[in-house]
Amino acid sequence: MYLRFTLSYRDVEELLTERGFDISYETMRRWVLKFGPMIARRLRQRRPRPSNSWHLDEMVVRIAGKRMYLWRAVDDEGEVLDMLVQRRRDSRSALRLIRKLLKKQGFVPKLLVTDKLRSYASAFRRLRLTCRHEQGLRRNNRAENSHQAVRRRERKLQQFKSARSAQHFLSMHGAVHTPSRDPHCGSSVPKLLQSGKVP
Repeated sequence: MYLRFTLSYRDVEELLTERGFDISYETMRRWVLKFGPMIARRLRQRRPRPSNSWHLDEMVVRIAGKRMYLWRAVDDEGEVLDMLVQRRRDSRSALRLIRKLLKKQGFVPKLLVTDKLRSYASAFRRLRLTCRHEQGLRRNNRAENSHQAVRRRERKLQQFKSARSAQHFLSMHGAVHTPSRDPHCGSSVPKLLQSGKVP
């Protein structure tokens, strides 16, 4: 519930109290840290292969009062493929994201869509990618729209506390939040929890 919806631990604690469950917000925080990565990993394993059109984009986030960049990749159905928190908005950061993305997905897409940041083209050349590359803000609306959930969560948390915690949380959030709006995933989260495979 905490990962899927824009709620704080105290919000979840109040909701559970209204339903007769006496569980503190600190207990829920520990559960998220312990079981969140496992739930996210199993959700990713159950999903079909992403489409051949990937959208890459970066957004500014405030972490411990400092300006940082969240680099993200989604497919043309809105599936979050990967993300990376970096201090800079340059070709090295773009290269790190794309290398991580290709290693994780295991294949090269037919189309990569980005904004007009030159760092992407530089990274593509270094990796010798031959797939089609389209640029433009309007063409990259899919990635732009995918930032909205992160913005809501950022406002709720009143900034992330550290780059490490932001990377950790957003990695889980991307996997768990996607099924709530992705039709081909259906109700993966409830089914996983009801199966008893996750304590």
